[in-house]
Amino acid sequence: MTSYDFSISGQHYLFDVQSFAHTILAAGGDAYSYALLDRTTQGVIDDVASGASELGVIMQTSATEDALNAALAEAGLAFHELAVSAPLVALPASHPFVNAKSLTLEQLADYPYVYFDQGEDAPIAFFEEALSEVPRAKKVACTDRASLTELIMAINGYTVTSGILVGITDGSALTTIPLETDIKLHLGYVTADNRELSVMGERFVSHLARSLDYYANR
Repeated sequence: MTSYDFSISGQHYLFDVQSFAHTILAAGGDAYSYALLDRTTQGVIDDVASGASELGVIMQTSATEDALNAALAEAGLAFHELAVSAPLVALPASHPFVNAKSLTLEQLADYPYVYFDQGEDAPIAFFEEALSEVPRAKKVACTDRASLTELIMAINGYTVTSGILVGITDGSALTTIPLETDIKLHLGYVTADNRELSVMGERFVSHLARSLDYYANR
């Protein structure tokens, strides 16, 4: 296992990227070894539990938080909430619903649903998209966030996101529209119960909290 000076693991969201960049730029130095690792939810849990990453960045929903927190506790981890946001539908500019004020999943039933693959037999609580348990006739899984954006554009599909995907680098090609649901997204990070954060870890969390507060409340 590679050992890094500072490493974090996260689900396939973009809001941790800027925070990570700010953290390592501020640290400076003539030589260093850092890592920002995109993982499945189980991958985030495994990395933080093993110490491969100091902390993990994840999203849980009001429908999945109990099951996900139970899995975290079993692994000796704890979730720290930083922001709450409402789910949004991410669409390409070419989509017929791009100018809608709000959308339901029923309206989107004929369009391909693009989501992040969590691996075989992953529990529904580990999925990164709100309302993942809703059956879809047309589904496309991928493992890379740039691929997710390109697929949505290419096949006129959609995904369900925090909305913080849009407006930052490769998410700027998508438009978000409020989803009609009572479900809430809880955004934050996970740490091991038996380890304190390093100075860099604390700085990262501070940057992440400010970023999430800004984007979740725009």
